[in-house]
Amino acid sequence: MTATDYSLVGDIGGTNARFALVRSGEVQPEAVEVLACSDYDNLDSAVTDYLQRSGVEKVQDVCLAVASPVSGTQIRMTNNHWRFDSEDVRRQFGWRAFKVINDFTAMALGVPHVPGDKLIHVCGGPGDARRPRLVIGPGTGLGVSGLVPLQHGWVPLMTEGGHVDFAPTDDAEMAILRILKARFGRVSVERILCGQGLLNLYQAHAEIQGLAAPLDAPEKITAAALEQTDSLARQTLRHFCEILGRVAGNGVLTLGSTGGVYLCGGILPRFIDFFLESPFQKGFEDKGRMRPLLEATPVYVVTEGYTGLLGAAEALTNPEV
Repeated sequence: MTATDYSLVGDIGGTNARFALVRSGEVQPEAVEVLACSDYDNLDSAVTDYLQRSGVEKVQDVCLAVASPVSGTQIRMTNNHWRFDSEDVRRQFGWRAFKVINDFTAMALGVPHVPGDKLIHVCGGPGDARRPRLVIGPGTGLGVSGLVPLQHGWVPLMTEGGHVDFAPTDDAEMAILRILKARFGRVSVERILCGQGLLNLYQAHAEIQGLAAPLDAPEKITAAALEQTDSLARQTLRHFCEILGRVAGNGVLTLGSTGGVYLCGGILPRFIDFFLESPFQKGFEDKGRMRPLLEATPVYVVTEGYTGLLGAAEALTNPEV
């Protein structure tokens, strides 16, 4: 392998850094490695180790997706200790080009390259391929992005849609809003639609019903719901799915994204059968006079584990990023 054969792409989160090589003009990642961020002092040592592992001494073009805001050259990772200046790193390694993009922007850019067998149809369709697509995913937070089609490609939208207001629709949700407002002040949908948010929702339901809330982590709530050992956990997870449906439906109305909704992130694939039977579709389509528009919009769960790497590879040559 030589520098002229490959570019370097990466998807760096709070815990792990995924690196891969892509051939010129392609997006399919090769030599994928998942490295623990805690094992490295900073980005440069992780890149050096990865290139040694892959047998490539040098690359020319690099794109990394990072779980942090991206503005200018100074990058401070949100949930790990890495800090770097992208121009300093580019010069250190002698790279020709070094793009740094937000991880959910990469997720959105990767969606058009996800193979059909990695998409699980949830509801709706057939959609309109000429219209924008909504990319949304609960994980550590709630990522929201969009794709606007051009004649030969896509423009990703960099949004903070996860921080829109939580809008209750019945008395129980009004009570949930009051409880979370007392804890957090303003309540965004991300306060509910993420890992920690599932725990927030569970504790609020317990308080409303005067029940104990013994489960203290989102994975425990999910496990208890799937195993049917805790009715409160099951109720909470169903409600989580319904609220996600409503928020995704709101996104379709706002963006006009009848091209489709793509549900990304690591949470939903863990309970896909439960999700498919949940009230997600009810929440998504319940838009009054706009119901036919939502019913015609296809929704998919993305199960491709390297969507961010596909997006970073797309961004290498996408002039809109």
